[in-house]
Amino acid sequence: MFSKILIANRGEIAVRIIRACRKMGIRSAAVYSEGDREALHVRMADEAHPIDSASTSESYLNIQSLVDACVKFEADAIHPGYGFLSERASFAEACEAVGVTFIGPSPETLQCAGDKIASRGVAGAAGIPVIPGAVPKENDVRAWWDVAELLRYPVLIKAGSGGGGRGMRRVLEPSHMEDALVSARAEAKTACRGRRLYLEKLLPTARHVEVQILGDGQGGVIHLGERECSIQRRYQKVFEETPAPNLSPELREEILSASVRLASGMNYRGVGTVEYLLPAQGGYYFLEINPRLQVEHPITEMITGQDLVTLQIRVAVEAKLPITQDEVCFSGHAIEARLYAEDPAQNFLPQTGSIRALHLPSGDGVRVDAGIVPGVCIGTNYDPLLAKIVGWGKDRTAALERLEEALMELMLSGFRTNQAFLLAVVRNPKFRTGAVSTEFIERHGSELRGEICRDRMEDAKLVAALGAYLSKSKTKKPGSEDRRWDDPWDRMGSWLPGGLI
Repeated sequence: MFSKILIANRGEIAVRIIRACRKMGIRSAAVYSEGDREALHVRMADEAHPIDSASTSESYLNIQSLVDACVKFEADAIHPGYGFLSERASFAEACEAVGVTFIGPSPETLQCAGDKIASRGVAGAAGIPVIPGAVPKENDVRAWWDVAELLRYPVLIKAGSGGGGRGMRRVLEPSHMEDALVSARAEAKTACRGRRLYLEKLLPTARHVEVQILGDGQGGVIHLGERECSIQRRYQKVFEETPAPNLSPELREEILSASVRLASGMNYRGVGTVEYLLPAQGGYYFLEINPRLQVEHPITEMITGQDLVTLQIRVAVEAKLPITQDEVCFSGHAIEARLYAEDPAQNFLPQTGSIRALHLPSGDGVRVDAGIVPGVCIGTNYDPLLAKIVGWGKDRTAALERLEEALMELMLSGFRTNQAFLLAVVRNPKFRTGAVSTEFIERHGSELRGEICRDRMEDAKLVAALGAYLSKSKTKKPGSEDRRWDDPWDRMGSWLPGGLI
């Protein structure tokens, strides 16, 4: 077993990995940028070491600094978490070069899976349906027009690497192509490690479903069920749930088997997902492989009772599967909502500020993965994800009730979040029936924003009533016979209405 693992990440995923290390009796070493000096993962780790500035390129994306930290602080393994360098083959190679175990797939697998164009070819060769697409000549706009005509509009420009919706642009008609190419190429260059783009048929009303896999790097692969990830904004997930609702047993079995077959053929090592789009008319298409731990892994843990981070570490140590497919049992339903520092009423504009007060929900069937504490400043250097709120129940209805209660109990003040938006989605009749697609937020946006505005009006009424109540109370100033009005806001202390900040 490893004696010390260096965590090349931050926020809630770093906290999650630290807890897994503690459970396994492994020392954890955190790294942090200047902006994360007071972060929770820094406080929780057995040891913590600074790495350069607040800039991601000079800290969490600096391969040499991270590898040097491993060697200097005698860590025998490195966990990349998700995002940042987790899918970078060059990072895994750099770790191997100094004798440090990279907790994830091999550099060869990362090279293939991290290249979306190459992984499409691998999936096609394995007999898995692939979304129609092509790679036109890079600087020939006419070639992109010609391919788009063959695919038939609408189409989607995508970056050949990276994730999180970066380097992706919808093209609804020929006149939009040139501007979309320029915009996608610029974003891909800065966020996706390159300018290589390809074109894919856009399936606007499809569902996004992924399969959780675990492999030993020698062809042994099992699955831990599928997850529904269709509720997205700007191609980034907001809600995930498992099992996927309204999925036929035949289609479920087909995508589970296809995922195991594909990962086995790649000699996949560690945890990861195989992603699919399910068109409204039926069937499924391979989308991509995410060769890393997923943000939404907690819901799979809730219904299987398996600790995916622990399994990931054990595979890296033992080079064999710690469990068999028959040992994976599924129980109940789990739904995750992502809490972001953003304002949905302003097109999900990221928010910044210090957390003034924080109360995270708890209780039976509730799980919260977070890396925040009161006083921490949320800036613009990193992803605005604050926490993941999970509700589990014996069925989907019970899970939704738990999640709704948890979101109502949550309290965070200091800046606006998407809390009211999450509640609006949970209460939406279409969502309650599982009638979802990747266009859910776009189609129901005005209705969901209306719920947010009504919530804020109720907050405003509450504040007005509270101010009026407090202003009725008169107090005597010490040492004076004069009676004067108190400022009601002074008497409210640190309490602030989150919806109005």
